[in-house]
Amino acid sequence: MGTMTIGEFARASRLSPKALRLYDELGLLRPVRVDPTTGYRYYDPAQLERARLVAWLRRIGMPLAHIRDVCELDGPAAAQKVRTFWARLEADTATRRDLAAFLVDHLCRKDTTMTDTGTPLAIRYAALSDTGLVQESNQDAVYAGSHLLAVADGFGTAGASAGAAAIDTLKRLDTDGIPAGNLLNILEDTIRQADRAVRDIAGAEPSPHEVGTTLTAMVWTGSRLALVHIGDSRAYLLRDGELFRITHDHTFVQSMLDEGRITPEEATTHPQRSLLLRALVGGAGADVAPDIRLHDVRSGDRYLLCSDGLSTVVPTDTMCQAMSSTPDPEYAVRRLVTLANRAGGPDNITCVVADVTEQRQ
Repeated sequence: MGTMTIGEFARASRLSPKALRLYDELGLLRPVRVDPTTGYRYYDPAQLERARLVAWLRRIGMPLAHIRDVCELDGPAAAQKVRTFWARLEADTATRRDLAAFLVDHLCRKDTTMTDTGTPLAIRYAALSDTGLVQESNQDAVYAGSHLLAVADGFGTAGASAGAAAIDTLKRLDTDGIPAGNLLNILEDTIRQADRAVRDIAGAEPSPHEVGTTLTAMVWTGSRLALVHIGDSRAYLLRDGELFRITHDHTFVQSMLDEGRITPEEATTHPQRSLLLRALVGGAGADVAPDIRLHDVRSGDRYLLCSDGLSTVVPTDTMCQAMSSTPDPEYAVRRLVTLANRAGGPDNITCVVADVTEQRQ
């Protein structure tokens, strides 16, 4: 079979002539021959497989630069590249979906106060931070108030100061005077201020890129809560006897889990399980985009915020049992810290437990 004209090749590959000309210019799909007089392009039928792959990859939204990489790889490596792209796309879509839900609620409540018209709810809470059995100092920071719960896990030479500065910035959110219509903007502004506070502290250190903190916080809004999260500290919800993790770790290992490159069992012992992809970091160019979500709250819910000094050494089912069997938040945080220390206490351990109750009139 001879060469195919650009029109024939476009019909067979389901790519438009315009797209084929663009892919030629980018070096992604070059014709085998170009007429020197007319500039008309001709293609080899053997190029159809590559052309169809390009078309399929474009249909899933893959950028051209990534498509070029896929086309240069062999089958298994190309498949892994597609799997990685799709996992990242799904994660980005989930983040945008949560933000869209937040915006819908934000717009619906724009003219209301932070205490909405539902049954007023309150929280009973306790917080505890422990150095653990291995570390010489405690770089975690914690805050618990009637409208704000927060945990930060600092790292680097000034990690303790970085975590404390981030939480100090959030303390102004511990109030019932924030209008719901401004909540999203206030949360974003506060995170930016916390990031600047961390950068100011890191600026005085020899290696600012090595100074930073995670941050996981809840702002209570009557019968709902806003969750702000960046890094690998976590938030959990105990509801109807089941413990659910409601944050997503921003770590290298979590990204490999999302892409199917490792199993959950392999993740627990991976040597880079603490490598953060997102945090409040002193160096310029760090990704500080937090996850922001809005959750419905029920009377009887119990929430846990913790640093990874708890979550990496105490299995989820053990945490669930401890949370379920300990009715008072003060005893619950003590029990959780004890469990982490019994597991070796290799890191600082910080947790906040909060019970949701109906507010007494």
